[in-house]
Amino acid sequence: MNICGIVCEYNPFHSGHRHLIDECRRALGADSAVLCVMSGDFVQRGESALFPKHDRARAAVAGGADLVLELPLPWCMAPAETFARGAVGMLGASGVVTHLCFGSESGDLPLLRETARTLLRPETDARIRSELETGCSYAAARQRALEAAGCAAPTQPNDILAVEYLKALELQALPLAPFAVARRGARHDAPEEDAFPSASFLRARLRAGESVDRWVPEAALAALRSGDGPVDAGAVETALLSRLRFLPEAAFAAAPDVSEGLEKRVFAAAHTEPTLEAVAAAASTKRYPRARIRRIALGAALGLRADDSAQTPPYLRVLAANARGLSLLREMEARAALPVLTKPAHVRRLGARAERIFSLGAAAADLCALGLDDPAARRGDRDWRAGPSLAE
Repeated sequence: MNICGIVCEYNPFHSGHRHLIDECRRALGADSAVLCVMSGDFVQRGESALFPKHDRARAAVAGGADLVLELPLPWCMAPAETFARGAVGMLGASGVVTHLCFGSESGDLPLLRETARTLLRPETDARIRSELETGCSYAAARQRALEAAGCAAPTQPNDILAVEYLKALELQALPLAPFAVARRGARHDAPEEDAFPSASFLRARLRAGESVDRWVPEAALAALRSGDGPVDAGAVETALLSRLRFLPEAAFAAAPDVSEGLEKRVFAAAHTEPTLEAVAAAASTKRYPRARIRRIALGAALGLRADDSAQTPPYLRVLAANARGLSLLREMEARAALPVLTKPAHVRRLGARAERIFSLGAAAADLCALGLDDPAARRGDRDWRAGPSLAE
């Protein structure tokens, strides 16, 4: 049986995500299982997810996935290369995944693989570092280096992530066969309606109290509605800003992705600006884009250190599964290269690093819980009390 590994955020799960799962099963067999590695309560763009991770994982299983694992916090809020390295590493460490499946604007797997291999060449890396010395952003430096090597530079977000997934496969020598599905529907982050709209369009509708029934599979939507969300981003932002204004500059310097004195800009902005977006705008430059500033600010607020994501995540935490997922889980427990975590308290058996990584995610979950409508749901230690959601 083929087992498809998918890296995702599902913020929220929608028809485009279901399309990817369906296409994987159409190509690889109707009996193919789907194992997802999903971001937790914060996502890569540097903001809280709209729904708590257990609700999103339950929606994913209702929408067609079989087993959902959590990508721990330090890798969720990291640049694309680190995000991909952690998630793909977890899929490889599961011991059961046969295919790495992903959406892509181009759907051109040979081209994406050529780009990935070009980026892994020492001479390309040297050219990127040389371009960075001119003061341009990393994205611009990478594009110039690829063009100099005669290789097409991806510009669309899913293609960029796809290249990073393929790099991670090469670097970790993982025996997962890549499978690209051409992305359908609206552009990433596009505001317009479409049969396959962007997740940002759906988040805007949900925050406005408007219907998303047309674009979210019925069972997945029911799973989301039965949970604690949505999370009020404004309440979470207030909590984060409060935390940032109490932090010393050293906390910003210790955060991931900080270099060249950037902590001073973020520290000053965080202590003066009225919103997180204003912090990002005030501290960003042509060289340092807003997404990087948001991640640095959130990393400081959540206590992340630069070395937290230096390796592969230290465990495979299960968030949700159906009957086929439980069968996969039994295989993983025998074959996985990392400990499989189903009971939060068991992380204390895995050593100091594993407990630190889990504790960071648990603190982030408690912070996001402050944005929930039900006061009872805002109780702390929710991650330490939450087991996997299991569906028949």
